[in-house]
Amino acid sequence: MGIDGRVDPEEGRGCREAEPLERKMAGTPSPKAVSTKVERIAKLAKQMPGAPLTTLAHHIDIDWLREAYERTRKDGAVGVDQVTADEYASKLDENLRSLLDRAKAGDHYHAPPVRRVHIPKGDGSKTRPIGVPTFEDKVLQRAVAMVLEAVYEQDFLDCSYGFRPGRSAHGALQALWNAVMAMGGGWVLEADIESFFDSVDRTKLREVLSQRIRDGVLIRLIGKWMRAGVMEGGVVRHPELGTPQGGVISPLLANIYLHDALDMWFEREVKPRLRGRAMLIRYADDFVVVFEAKADAARVQAVLPKRFEKYGLRLHPEKTRLIEFKRPEDRPPEGGTSPGSFDLLGFTHFWGRSRKGGWVVKRKTAKDRRARTLQRISVWCRQNRHLPIGEQHRRLALKLRGHDAYFGITGNGRALQALRRWVPRIWYKWLRRRSWKSRWNWQRMQQLLELFPLPRARVVHSVYLCSKPAT
Repeated sequence: MGIDGRVDPEEGRGCREAEPLERKMAGTPSPKAVSTKVERIAKLAKQMPGAPLTTLAHHIDIDWLREAYERTRKDGAVGVDQVTADEYASKLDENLRSLLDRAKAGDHYHAPPVRRVHIPKGDGSKTRPIGVPTFEDKVLQRAVAMVLEAVYEQDFLDCSYGFRPGRSAHGALQALWNAVMAMGGGWVLEADIESFFDSVDRTKLREVLSQRIRDGVLIRLIGKWMRAGVMEGGVVRHPELGTPQGGVISPLLANIYLHDALDMWFEREVKPRLRGRAMLIRYADDFVVVFEAKADAARVQAVLPKRFEKYGLRLHPEKTRLIEFKRPEDRPPEGGTSPGSFDLLGFTHFWGRSRKGGWVVKRKTAKDRRARTLQRISVWCRQNRHLPIGEQHRRLALKLRGHDAYFGITGNGRALQALRRWVPRIWYKWLRRRSWKSRWNWQRMQQLLELFPLPRARVVHSVYLCSKPAT
């Protein structure tokens, strides 16, 4: 192959030589080239810890954007421009080249406002506002996030688990279990940051980013996304605080912000001053801190609000609490109350007996998560009761398997079984309301369940059996 990218007629007459070039001309991304660039950025960041990097945007080329396009969800809601992923893909090469030129040409790229929608929250009585960017904006945000991720993955600490490659909520649960069991229990600071994504101080975020990123193109794009505004009811508002609503890049910016505000502060300034052991577990803006000594826990609880105040953040006064979480046998007989429990990542953590009789930390589905799941299934059954029975069964089975894929952990079998008892009742309730002439009764429902059985509860993740429980 010549230096101009064409196949030399004397070098590669066979189709095997020509295929890679044909795929590239057809618009197929080159993952190997992109991964090589990612490794190069990561290596540079690792060799220069804490130093600002000034030349990063040049890595974003047409192959990089195509890879970002491949990683972007295609089934999401449309943004303010009403352009779907399929419509964007119909002229993909043209659209990506235009996007690349505008993104690197200073003021030629204008970040569109995000479209605000409301989704049910909790039991469905309240809603949560979320933002929906345009599909093109998602692609560009993904491209920038890929660069930032390669840099900050060299800096992030092990205590951070949310929205990071190779890490998950189950990894955070495993780390928490290991920490509590190694300490034999202790004191847990359960914290909740009030409206975190809407409270981030943008000036402070730029200061945090400038410690590591000083590439003008990247900083300018991030600034445009933060100032893009929110459209609701045809009116565009421009909040002064917060990260881009619903943006692909928002979780990464949140990790960067809390890495500086919480993780590094706790690791470098707090832990060396503590008397006993302590461990922070954070998943995005949800976190708990486990302490061996009550005095340490009380001190951190007192100074944490002051620390967050410097970053424009506030702990929720009703959802932040210090819990005594010792093994029952370690509590004095006159202690009175039973051991406490706390919630993290949709699970309630509590002490219970293992099959061998020792005290272990167990997990079950939190009440609010269970109520939310049942509410959503009920809403779905009501809205789709007109569908054929076979299609309803298929969709409900998928929902139950999806539920087990997250909540199906060791020790949570009883909660999974309880869900299996409630779902047929909800399904039966709405099948009876298909028409006023409906002849559905419970006997007929049982016959239906024999023909269309729902999948059995299944434990998918063994979260703590790999560790030895303290006794």
